[in-house]
Amino acid sequence: MTGTPYVTLEAVTRQWGGKGGVRDVSLAVPEGAFVSILGPSGCGKSTLLRLISGLEAPDAGCVRIAGRDMTARPASDRGLSMVFQSYALFPHLSVRENILFGMRVRRVQRAEREAKLAQAVAMLGLEGLEGRKPAALSGGQRQRVALARAVVSGHPLCLMDEPLSNLDAKLRHSVRRDIKGLQRRLGLTVIYVTHDQTEAMSLSDQVVLMRDGAVEQVGSPRALYADPVSTFAAEFIGDPPMAIVEGAALGRPGALIGLRPEHLSPAASVPDLAGIVCEVEYMGAATHLIVDHPAARGLILSVPGHADWRPGQRIGLHLPQEHRVLFDAQTGKAKKDPQQDYGGDRRQTAPRDSRKAPQPHPSTD
Repeated sequence: MTGTPYVTLEAVTRQWGGKGGVRDVSLAVPEGAFVSILGPSGCGKSTLLRLISGLEAPDAGCVRIAGRDMTARPASDRGLSMVFQSYALFPHLSVRENILFGMRVRRVQRAEREAKLAQAVAMLGLEGLEGRKPAALSGGQRQRVALARAVVSGHPLCLMDEPLSNLDAKLRHSVRRDIKGLQRRLGLTVIYVTHDQTEAMSLSDQVVLMRDGAVEQVGSPRALYADPVSTFAAEFIGDPPMAIVEGAALGRPGALIGLRPEHLSPAASVPDLAGIVCEVEYMGAATHLIVDHPAARGLILSVPGHADWRPGQRIGLHLPQEHRVLFDAQTGKAKKDPQQDYGGDRRQTAPRDSRKAPQPHPSTD
């Protein structure tokens, strides 16, 4: 995504005793974009958000918001709102009072407060709940109150730190839609921290994947999925993730070869690779076949609908050349395969192999 940068980080570093935190991070967040900072626990994503918010000061580097150097400015001067994992609601105040609290502190006129309250309550489906205390609300309702408080602040930048982690799966899906709809309607610039790649992929215009305090890859969800820059990115993005096969098993010693589950299929004739089905997961629209092979990890086929394979059966696999992603075996970094002609943009999905797949042999159990 392109656009005028609203938040810019220039070689930002923050560490404690030379360990942890983030190091030499440079990043440009376009105005009006939804950008997720994604990564495993301890990778530095929450530290990065705190540096943007002003809750932490960098050891080195510069933080700019709306073109102004905010590196040494307090959080209150940065023109942003925050939504936290813990909701951060006052338990003794009602929904109405929680939403209005910040505006009262800023001495916003009563008429404006009431107008913004009514807009936020309607936008987030909180009508009829204004008089309740947080203890009388569900987790999803509490998070919507926190979102409403961010809306009435009127700030163009909103930072969100794992806001859905305390919700069950159904509520996460619902509130995720609330957040995305809110961002679009208000034209907010949102920076969203999460460890959940499904959240990042479904919400974001741009994803910042972090690893050990540094940025591993930045791009659209499609770019991260189709063109991972490393085996770390390949295996972190996707559900199921990309399978990684030792190149020697496919005649490419010194390399690692990655394939997405939807690009693998049972072989119609001579297989590229053969393994043993160790688990079968029926997911409704697809069945995942987890295959064991000594030269591969994460080898999972996604077969449409129901598949009659059983654990313990031997299966031959077709690994289409046009969908193989090549990585250096020593560094784990992606590299161009000189023997491969992708016929254009590798991100475009080629038609699935039209050869009829063999039926599994009946179980001998």
